[in-house]
Amino acid sequence: MQPVDIPDPYSLELSEINLSNPALFQQDAHWAYFERLRKEDPVHYCPESAFGPFWSVTKFNDIMHVEKNHNIYSSEGGIGLGPPINEPQSEEFRPTMFIAMDPPKHDVQRNTVTPVVAPRNLVLLESTIRERAGEILDSLPLEETFDWVDRVSIELTTQMLATLFDFPFEDRRKLTRWSDVATAVPGAGLIESNEQRREELLECLAYFTRLWNERVNAEPGNDLISMLAHGESTRHMQPMEFLGNLILLIVGGNDTTRNSISGGVLALNENPQEYQKLRDDVSLIPNMVPEIIRWQTPLAYMRRTALVDTELGGKQIKAGDKVVMWYVSGNRDEEVIDRPNEFLIDRPKARHHLSFGFGIHRCMGNRLAEMQLRIVWEEIMKRFRMVEVVGEPVRTYSTFVKGFTKLPVRIHAW
Repeated sequence: MQPVDIPDPYSLELSEINLSNPALFQQDAHWAYFERLRKEDPVHYCPESAFGPFWSVTKFNDIMHVEKNHNIYSSEGGIGLGPPINEPQSEEFRPTMFIAMDPPKHDVQRNTVTPVVAPRNLVLLESTIRERAGEILDSLPLEETFDWVDRVSIELTTQMLATLFDFPFEDRRKLTRWSDVATAVPGAGLIESNEQRREELLECLAYFTRLWNERVNAEPGNDLISMLAHGESTRHMQPMEFLGNLILLIVGGNDTTRNSISGGVLALNENPQEYQKLRDDVSLIPNMVPEIIRWQTPLAYMRRTALVDTELGGKQIKAGDKVVMWYVSGNRDEEVIDRPNEFLIDRPKARHHLSFGFGIHRCMGNRLAEMQLRIVWEEIMKRFRMVEVVGEPVRTYSTFVKGFTKLPVRIHAW
């Protein structure tokens, strides 16, 4: 897509600030917008956008308040800003997922699949992740330019997803495609229309329904599909609910880790003193991982809907209003995080960030994500003195997924 002109946020009236423009994020131009709102209007009302009016919550503690009070701020209305208001809605194609549910239904469905990322299972997965990360890194060309996103970030996370689903390995890139299609903006290069999205996601449903039918008639296994097929609260899911939960698990397991892997490479290149710290002391990797996740914030926001009239930050929010929690802004809140605009791999209390959400909807795969990143960096540092970024990164055209579609690099051995 052609770059569009992004105005200086300080040249606008506060009421004119609209954070729902994907170009802000694709051009990495959103930082000053959030900085202004945190200072001048931390609970900000946008009266007009392609998605209708919405509130933006930009400070750490206000976001935590919304996260904690799910009896006031509901997930039932959806977690994204939603389709543009001028777009016809398809009543029969509405995937639903447990992240977009409130208790008690949310809790029982989430608990069905949580065991796959329980500590004992993570211990079993560690050797698989390390082996696959090593194979991927060993296949890379030294001193030649290649796309890190495709060769490493996507490949590693897709292999991991295929393992969690016990998905046919030769078809694993279908998972990447479905994840991208689920969150893509129509007309931005990946899909042309919502009709195309619908068709491709119905293919996803058909594929997984076949796997479900195989596993529901077999002994319960330790993969996500088997857990859903045999789970007391999930075995009778309707097709749209099954599809919704699949999309949640695919996007949750793919976009987040993949963009943190790429984001970490870029952050170290932009902060060479931190890269040198890492070379001097690889024992910093476990602390560097949450700092990468804070710095990248791979999902920029989550949305809630006010169930009742309420007050936040001195503003009156009405029942039915959309309320957007901007994690990407909360993670740079100087009142809560010391030197938030600096990338520091030895940051004290590095886990104090919002990238995984908080409360009942906190990312269930957060420990798996951290483990994947830790292992990737341990294996990178065994092999390479530097993963050097040699061209401009291409960022995702999305307000929701904060990531990369390309990152040209060269790797240099020790």
